[in-house]
Amino acid sequence: MAEKEMRNFALRDAQGDEIGVFTGKSPRQAALKAANRGCTDIRLRERGTKKVHVFTGERVQVEKPKSAPAWMPDKIWKPKVKKVSIEKLE
Repeated sequence: MAEKEMRNFALRDAQGDEIGVFTGKSPRQAALKAANRGCTDIRLRERGTKKVHVFTGERVQVEKPKSAPAWMPDKIWKPKVKKVSIEKLE
């Protein structure tokens, strides 16, 4: 099985301006990174295409995993995203 290549996704604000870039092998991976930084309305345009992946995101505080190292705090932030749609730009 061929290894997937990293792709760049530009984060867009409500006006359509690109305000950041997230890298991942899939749009969901890039959306998780954006959600972990506090974004809730996530619109990611894949670089080199006219596709905009639309997600809703949030951060929730959860208990640390049992296998976590001792230096990790008891509560950690975990991102959650849900894909809403894919839009095409003109």
